[in-house]
Amino acid sequence: MKPAGAYTVTDRPNPHVRRARDIMRAHPEVKDYFGVYPLTALCIIGVVALQLGIAYMLRSASWPIVLGAAWLVGAVASHSLFVLIHDAAHDLIVPSKAWNKFFGILCNVGQGMPTAMSFRTFHLLHHSHLDEYDYDGDLAFESEARWVGSSPVRKVLWFVAFPIIQMFRPMRIKRPFLDGWLVVNVVAIAAVDYAIWLTCGSAGLAYVVLSMMFGVGFHPLGARWVQEHYSFNDAQETYSYYGFVNRVAFNIGYHNEHHDLVKVPWVHLPRIKAAAPEFYDQLYAHRSYWRLFVRFLFDRDLTLFSRVTRDRHGADSSAPPIELRNAA
Repeated sequence: MKPAGAYTVTDRPNPHVRRARDIMRAHPEVKDYFGVYPLTALCIIGVVALQLGIAYMLRSASWPIVLGAAWLVGAVASHSLFVLIHDAAHDLIVPSKAWNKFFGILCNVGQGMPTAMSFRTFHLLHHSHLDEYDYDGDLAFESEARWVGSSPVRKVLWFVAFPIIQMFRPMRIKRPFLDGWLVVNVVAIAAVDYAIWLTCGSAGLAYVVLSMMFGVGFHPLGARWVQEHYSFNDAQETYSYYGFVNRVAFNIGYHNEHHDLVKVPWVHLPRIKAAAPEFYDQLYAHRSYWRLFVRFLFDRDLTLFSRVTRDRHGADSSAPPIELRNAA
């Protein structure tokens, strides 16, 4: 049993490397789903247009209406834009890296915050250094996890502050991240926010920014950050979600499938599960973000330390992949 207030440490290698190899050996047809999906660009334009249109309609709205619209509608739209940023980070929209970066920044237009380029850097590290504390920004600071602890109140506060916390976690990562594209991202979104303020007023700009805050924060959709890698089964590091939200969140719930085959765009991820059911049907998976959200808040055994970590230099590359067990 792990000590209280500490991550679970494993000496096993990244399980997705082995499973990807096994899936492609057993089902070589999955390679047909590798590549770009240009229609994602139209999805980005549509969701951004929706966000800006609502911001304009709310230009004279009262603050309760702005808050309600941001929580009920904007959070869903902004969360979807985060998913599309995710595909852009993996260069799954068009063949050009530069154009994928452009589409990532375009997603930020509907969110009001310049996150796309920093996310691109640290998300790719998350894949190549899964659960390594010094390189995986998806892991909480140890001090952050200790402060939150098992308190439901502090978990609520953590969810509220999570969009801000995410901006500071890269400080732990041992890689430089400042580049020209990051500067372009910041300048472009600052200019767009100013234009939104001129056109839609404070209420419209507040709607866009609050949508982003709710989309990754205190909202059932915020449970996705718990769903993906928090431990619900000692045999797993990554978890998928198979529920109706995938229909409006571009299949982001198919997280094991994504980690296994990162060159498959969102539209084809369900086909990976369907093509290789023997690799996924035995894994623990979530079916409800609402249930997960409430469970995380009130289950004192679930904390920010409910994660696996590994030391790249100490990992046993000869160890077998993590055993698959039946979902609870």
